[in-house]
Amino acid sequence: MKALNYRHTITACCLSSVTMAATNNLAPLLFLIFHESFGIPLAEITLLVTVNFVIQLTVDLLAALFADRVGYRPLIVLSALLSAVGLLGLGSFPFLFSSPWLGLLLADVLYSFGSGLGEALISPLVEACPTRNKAAMMGFLHSFYCWGTVLVILLSTLFLLLAGKGLWWLLPLLWSLLPLLNTLALAVVPLPPMEAAAASPAVPSRPLWRRPLFWVFLGVMMAAGASELSMHQWASAFAEAGLGVPKAVGDLAGPCLYAALMGTARVFFARMSDRIDLRLFLLLGGTLGTLGYLLAALSPLPALSLVGCGITGLSVGMLWPGALSLAAARLRDGSTLLFSLCALFGDLGCSLGPTAVGLIAAALG
Repeated sequence: MKALNYRHTITACCLSSVTMAATNNLAPLLFLIFHESFGIPLAEITLLVTVNFVIQLTVDLLAALFADRVGYRPLIVLSALLSAVGLLGLGSFPFLFSSPWLGLLLADVLYSFGSGLGEALISPLVEACPTRNKAAMMGFLHSFYCWGTVLVILLSTLFLLLAGKGLWWLLPLLWSLLPLLNTLALAVVPLPPMEAAAASPAVPSRPLWRRPLFWVFLGVMMAAGASELSMHQWASAFAEAGLGVPKAVGDLAGPCLYAALMGTARVFFARMSDRIDLRLFLLLGGTLGTLGYLLAALSPLPALSLVGCGITGLSVGMLWPGALSLAAARLRDGSTLLFSLCALFGDLGCSLGPTAVGLIAAALG
């Protein structure tokens, strides 16, 4: 049997990205089914999204404090296991609890905790693996979240069309097989040397919060998260308004297309990063993203708004992984604390950005 190496470790981390895409995107596809099947008010159902983000923010902070002390192996395995149990629960807990909503909430808590752990840990793990081009590998890793989103939307939509809404509960059970298998993989793949140093974590020579550059990166991460999730969550509405299609088609033409274009940008950067200045690439991405948002918001033609959505997907694709790579290169002694706090502020942007878009749109009528 061929010995396991760091390629297998990176593959397992990429599968963790796909798992995060499943835990973050599957439940919203089933919200209307939950409402119709169990009579749960939509306000209570959408609360699951808020719980998801709050838990991920909390876990990001906890990982920053304890990951180096506890060790990476048990936490990354726990991440995949909780994601699997949460997805299993999504398809079974509503039938086992007297209150279906409490069953959904418990499943949401479990896979949100797993997803938050994975988000905080896989980036430093891949960064620590002995690869020639760290920035390219980071872009490659985060592209799997995009492809995972595309797969979740496409395969789940196809399943519901073929099997019918009555068998919706099979869908999360099938998706749970991915983190279950990845739990086994993460338990045996080699981990980079940071695990050996877990008992005595590296302390930055100068506290991060005393460095102006650290706060700059946190601001960039928040902007990156807000840029990605604001358009992702509103892309379906743009597609429906621009094309006049049913919601199922709008989901495919909106967030699915957006995720595919964002993934394409990350793969492109992974292939070209050794020939591109990362700072210039991030500046270009931010500029094009701004233009994409302006086109989507201000165009008098709905079709051009959809084009703006696509431009945004391409342009913001490298902001999150690119900012992480640049932060790791400039703050080399940041250790897990740096990645966890960057993930925390990125998730904060993911939470605040879409909310701001909704509030501003409502205020403007």
